[in-house]
Amino acid sequence: MIPVTTFMSQKVALFGLGGSGLATARALRAGGADVVCFDDNADRVAEAAAEGLTTGDLRELDWTEVAALVLAPGVPLTHPVPHWSVDLARDAGVEIIGDVELFCRERRNLCPSAPLIAITGTNGKSTTTALVTHLLKEMGLDVQMGGNIGTPVLDLELPQPGRHYVIECSSYQIDLAPTLDPTVGVHMNLSPDHLDRHGSMENYAAIKERLVAGAKVAVVGVDDRLSSDIADRLDMARKPVCRIAGERELTDGIYAHRGKLIEAHDGAQNVVALLGGIDSLRGDHNGQNAAAAFAALRALELPADRISYAMKSFPGLHHRMEVVSKQGRVLFINDSKATNADAAARALSSFDRIYWIAGGRAKSGGISSLDEYFPKIAKAFLIGEAARDFAKTLEDRVPHTISGTLTQAVKDAAAEAAEDGAEEIAILLSPACASFDQFPNFELRGAAFVDAVRALPDAGNTQEEVA
Repeated sequence: MIPVTTFMSQKVALFGLGGSGLATARALRAGGADVVCFDDNADRVAEAAAEGLTTGDLRELDWTEVAALVLAPGVPLTHPVPHWSVDLARDAGVEIIGDVELFCRERRNLCPSAPLIAITGTNGKSTTTALVTHLLKEMGLDVQMGGNIGTPVLDLELPQPGRHYVIECSSYQIDLAPTLDPTVGVHMNLSPDHLDRHGSMENYAAIKERLVAGAKVAVVGVDDRLSSDIADRLDMARKPVCRIAGERELTDGIYAHRGKLIEAHDGAQNVVALLGGIDSLRGDHNGQNAAAAFAALRALELPADRISYAMKSFPGLHHRMEVVSKQGRVLFINDSKATNADAAARALSSFDRIYWIAGGRAKSGGISSLDEYFPKIAKAFLIGEAARDFAKTLEDRVPHTISGTLTQAVKDAAAEAAEDGAEEIAILLSPACASFDQFPNFELRGAAFVDAVRALPDAGNTQEEVA
């Protein structure tokens, strides 16, 4: 835990008692703050009180005595309407911040030299965060990973010299971190997402831009126009910026091309890493992830050859293009984290012969945007609430069947793939849907896929399995 000492002996209101909210409340209490916690969920309030945290309805506080409102990232700050606790704080002129902001203040107080790599983007940020962490660990460095991935940021170990922090930041967290100042800020890409919470694409993009604008060195993906515009603005502001790409060649920056990672500068094009053969880094999107990770570590002046070597052992991120089994020519890929069509496109683009398991609770737009990948799909196996709507979209363009459940889809796909003579076949769970019709979250959906694969009759002959 990182005790938050910046509010020692001051009253702090905290709203939102999920995982990160509880971690933040504990850190504030450990640092000597007089913290009062609340949540709209009475069970969460009771749990906090049971462990000794001070709880109370924030509507009954004297807000003239409150130094800050610490808001959990899942609580609306601006859209669709501000939460009532936000209105109370604003009416009293009280600053509204989140756990990432508290972490940044403690880092500046305790050890500002501790390297902080902060990573954001609509897609790819989790894989890039995991990859950067893996590379640093492979080099024998002291690494702490958290934020929007895994461990709440204030549950990490205390900042100290040589300790590297790799923090994934959602747009919600950035919006609550006005002084976010990473050593290296990484912005991957932008596509429409969370617009119900930000009001417009312009607002969403502006929030993402804050992370790299406050960094000593910015690494910015330029495969989409809005992100490319961010890089241009940083250039105009004379901020150090490295452009990265997975889908286009660059004259200055780091990009992936045909299985190679290339560093371009002053007219030179130097191959700095080979990505071919690394199953966890297949596809253009993973090329961008690799380029971002490489650029971030080079910004810390770590040697290129050691970065390249460490990439070879990257196991991938659970539930994101995760090779869970290889049975002869057939790869079983767990991409359960692909909860929308844009994310699924990244997986579909990475294989040439696909038995696709898709469906769940559909997002707006369904899968119609994926039509360019339909020729790669040998057959689709549809599950969940979206199955019939997806079948209508596929119609006579892609052979498909409604399997209904994930377990049945794995059985159906494995049986048909066994008769396919292609050199390499991917049985791909990339649902393009939320999981909530059949599973509480995408992690449990991915775990169910792994269990179904392991239950197949030929699983005992698996050549390679990833636990």
